[in-house]
Amino acid sequence: AQPQWGEEKKELKRKGVEVLFLVDTSLSMLAEDIPPSRIEKAKLEMRSFIKQLKGDRVGIVTFAGSGFIQSPLTLDYDAFGLFANAIQVGFIPDAGTSLSEAIRMAIRAFSDLKQKHHVALLLSDGEHHEGDVSSAIQAARDAHVRIYTIGIGTPEGSPIPLRSSEGKTSGYKKDRNGEVVLTKLNESTLQKIAQETGGRYFPATPREREIEWIYRDMQNIEKKE
Repeated sequence: AQPQWGEEKKELKRKGVEVLFLVDTSLSMLAEDIPPSRIEKAKLEMRSFIKQLKGDRVGIVTFAGSGFIQSPLTLDYDAFGLFANAIQVGFIPDAGTSLSEAIRMAIRAFSDLKQKHHVALLLSDGEHHEGDVSSAIQAARDAHVRIYTIGIGTPEGSPIPLRSSEGKTSGYKKDRNGEVVLTKLNESTLQKIAQETGGRYFPATPREREIEWIYRDMQNIEKKE
């Protein structure tokens, strides 16, 4: 029968990369040019990425006009999934979109910036209204943070639906002149961020193939024990 009692502790070592997801939660992410919506597509991208990871710490920064650490870096993928599923447009009370603030928030969220095992994965439509992106990119390079970007949206654009409490579309966001706002994917900014930090840019695809390509590219990054 081999009865056993007591406990034995073993030290298990794993090596991996620290990955922060920077998720755009500005109002434009409600657009539905990427079904079911841009924000829901961002969640699908994160879930697909988590399936690839082994021993990598992950965290989430949500941002609009400012940034917020939604989930600190963790190896607990189940907890990460709960935080990811809870993300909604409107989490950040500051209106607008600041990609530069998202990048700076990511730099602050990493624990040891002397190493080279830091990756940020930016999920956004690329719209940017506030802050200096170029200086934020330089700060990321100085901190050895490689940024991969995934463009969520279409160049043709889409209106931003406004929904009632029951979830029904009650209209579309309009500008000060009463014209319906058309939000478009801004690939040039996302390409600039990726290229200048050593990452790569991909547009979001229906089957999230870009996740596999990014994960492969990450394998040459120095891993942390």
